[in-house]
Amino acid sequence: MTEPDSDRDCMERLRAGDAAALEVLYDRHTPLLYSVALRIVRRAADAEDVIQETWLQAWRNASGYDPARGSVAGWLVTIARSRAIDRFRSLASRLQAETAVEPAEGPAGDEPGASAVAGQLRARVGAALEALPGRQRESLELAYFGGLSQSEIAARLGAPLGTVKSWCRQGLLRLRELVPEEEWT
Repeated sequence: MTEPDSDRDCMERLRAGDAAALEVLYDRHTPLLYSVALRIVRRAADAEDVIQETWLQAWRNASGYDPARGSVAGWLVTIARSRAIDRFRSLASRLQAETAVEPAEGPAGDEPGASAVAGQLRARVGAALEALPGRQRESLELAYFGGLSQSEIAARLGAPLGTVKSWCRQGLLRLRELVPEEEWT
């Protein structure tokens, strides 16, 4: 990957309306976003809709990205997670989510190595999650894969809300150390 195709450079181009920059980001991050969405909504068709909504929001709100708050990948994961939770919480999707889970396959890519790279990243993130202390890991899994709010996590774990917020924050900081941003691209 050349420097002009860095995520931040792509975001600058995206803000200027460059559809090619969106295509680069789409190819680079969709496998990860899809796996996050699928873990929350539990159905491939819903996850694909979430991904479409995610990229539409990223296109429309590119100016909302603030590099000081985190990586482009983190911003995209946050959008995908939000869209997935919205879909999951709707009554129709909730009923569908209670049915059988479809196989966790990502959208077909043109590049054969893309799924291998995405698989390696998923494995790396999974290993990093396993390295976290129990409550940090459990809080993050409930938030990102279970679609629960921090208040819901506090109620489920019987812990104060402030403590759950600390567990999530500390867990995310540790994940950032274990899986540096450079490995996301």
